[in-house]
Amino acid sequence: MTAERIIPKTPLLGMTLDELKEVAAQTGLPAYAAKQMADWIYRKRVASIGEMTNIAASGRARLEALYETGVCPPESRMQSADGAVKYLFSVASGRTVEAVYIPADGRATLCVSSQVGCKMNCLFCMTGKQGFAGNLTAHEMINQIHSLPESAQLTNVVFMGMGEPFDNTDALFRTLEILTASCGYGWSPKRITVSTAGVPGGLQRFLEESACHLAVSLHSPYPEERLSLMPVEKAFPASRIIQLIKQYDFAHQRRVSFEYILFEGKNDSIAHAEALARLLQGIPCRVNLIRFHAIPGIALKSSSLRQMERFRDALNLKGLLCTIRASRGEDIMAACGMLSGKQIPPARE
Repeated sequence: MTAERIIPKTPLLGMTLDELKEVAAQTGLPAYAAKQMADWIYRKRVASIGEMTNIAASGRARLEALYETGVCPPESRMQSADGAVKYLFSVASGRTVEAVYIPADGRATLCVSSQVGCKMNCLFCMTGKQGFAGNLTAHEMINQIHSLPESAQLTNVVFMGMGEPFDNTDALFRTLEILTASCGYGWSPKRITVSTAGVPGGLQRFLEESACHLAVSLHSPYPEERLSLMPVEKAFPASRIIQLIKQYDFAHQRRVSFEYILFEGKNDSIAHAEALARLLQGIPCRVNLIRFHAIPGIALKSSSLRQMERFRDALNLKGLLCTIRASRGEDIMAACGMLSGKQIPPARE
């Protein structure tokens, strides 16, 4: 006797209202059942279809034959001495991704992953060293937020985890729609930031369709030097990305920031700061300076705090708002550039 093959059910978590309408039609439910399902999933956060009590029992049975809520708790949890928490989530094909919860000063931010690995292969990033293994679905991105034990405390979400969000644009936009729609979580777009190394197609769509905040990974004002750090510079030069940003009207108060990791003796001189100010002239933005977090096999070193302060002050004197981002989670490999989707133990002193 052969074992009966179990057909996996499709998750409802991560579906937009239009997609839920298709589910309703497929299962013989009235069109308004789509809003009922959205309310149960995103607002009431039920764990099972059986809990959707304003849908007829026969309708729930038809739903349960093909669908499930798709709520998947994290596989593991690791807490930093500074309060940051790294979670490991299972995704398709047995792979895993990481998300980082960062509580601080009345804010609670979640750093969300958008891909398994990354194609960008930035020199300073652990994620890029593992290569690219696939895009996450909207369900897998939303699940990182929805299934987080601290989900109710979240004030902000940043797509700055594993992967390049604009290399996974369709799933990203479905995720943003669910986060901001009244029939989803109903968040203000101002609570969401999407970070990119610079992919013009996805960026242009984002600038046209979304009011969420934008962060651009820059790291040098000089093309050849940026190329040595970020291979994406060859196909999509920073100058092209900056010109694209300048074409759009920011009257709706979208915040634009540029991320800049400072490496000792490479991109941290005052001349670099002055060149950066010239490059960003005309864009109402801020620059976030980030300390480099050492990863295996890379000889780069972080600039000293004093040099970071000098760089910050030079930019501020040029009229460019600049801050130094606090480093969180380095002891559990959860800081900027350290995510790998693997249960790597923290380094010992």
